[in-house]
Amino acid sequence: MTASSSVLLAGKSTGVNLHLLDEKSWSSFKRQLATATLAWADAHGFRGMAGQVLVVPGTKGNVERVLAGVSCDADRDPFAVGKLCKTLPPGTYAVSGDGVDFRLLALGWCLEAYAFGGYGKKIPTVAKLVCPSGVDRTDVLRCAEATAFVRDLVNAPASDMGPDELEQAARTLAKAHRATLSVTKGKALEKNFPMVHAVGRASSREPRLIDLSWGRLQAPRVTLVGKGVCFDTGGLDIKPASGMLLMKKDMGGAANVLGLAQMIMGAKLPVRLRVLIPAVENAISGNAFRPGDVLRSRKGLSVEIGNTDAEGRLVLADALALADEDAPDLLIDMATLTGAARVALGPDIAPFYTDDDDAAKELMEAAEREIDPVWRMPFWK
Repeated sequence: MTASSSVLLAGKSTGVNLHLLDEKSWSSFKRQLATATLAWADAHGFRGMAGQVLVVPGTKGNVERVLAGVSCDADRDPFAVGKLCKTLPPGTYAVSGDGVDFRLLALGWCLEAYAFGGYGKKIPTVAKLVCPSGVDRTDVLRCAEATAFVRDLVNAPASDMGPDELEQAARTLAKAHRATLSVTKGKALEKNFPMVHAVGRASSREPRLIDLSWGRLQAPRVTLVGKGVCFDTGGLDIKPASGMLLMKKDMGGAANVLGLAQMIMGAKLPVRLRVLIPAVENAISGNAFRPGDVLRSRKGLSVEIGNTDAEGRLVLADALALADEDAPDLLIDMATLTGAARVALGPDIAPFYTDDDDAAKELMEAAEREIDPVWRMPFWK
């Protein structure tokens, strides 16, 4: 991946002026331009329309300045400017303009600069941005680097991201932030987390429960649970080839809670953090769990298997039972649990469920501020 710190430069750096404006401000702004620059803009039909970009050349063939059109709407999307990191000529740019959330713009620039490297892929060169005045560069980099960490985990092929590698990623994260980490597998897993064991036992890659803890014991307790199905064949109720193609992403919940943990620990938030990840591969072999099997859960309830492709709720049930035993103040579970959510809301909006109206309200308000939409789904008793 491209290191965000090399894309978002410290504020003391200098760069080519990248000025953001809309159609309303263009009429007054163009009066400030030199005659040659205004003629260049007219020749290219630049009027400050959203999406328009004008690169103004200097006398020596260099880039003198860049004008970029943004939406006139009050709720304009600052992330949209981020794509310029890949379309502008390589170099360093300093952004200016009115009515723009520069923190989200800087974050969007870093996120857009992400590329998954390795496997013969060349990381493309991107334009760099000087961190805008008043923006906390450390905070932006913390968010961007955690997101890149999540993307790297999800993008890695399952051959290189099984339960072992997912555990190693958690160990590396724990070591970096002086967190404690324990792993349950083998007979101990079968005894204490029987459904995690049942789902993962058919794979040659041993299933496990990863448990990370960080922060003061007396602080408010926040527990994150992430579905870590590193690959999902569907089990004996096997998926069709088209449905199995992207199943390396079925550990996306685990990746996201690790990324969120990285942000929490990096910001040194005053919480007692716990991260639980049931890491398995839902494979097929002679000892795979079967439709009609009745499994015992950690909670003590028995579960009859109707379809072995509904493995996520099984491993999460055991992990959530453990999380609940600790009675955390806030419990968040993330999972790629069902494609029906994507059918309902599309690829850009994350659905969520909660029985806490206050928490739902806070989450949706935060999502609106961050232009990262979520949608509450019904969760009837």
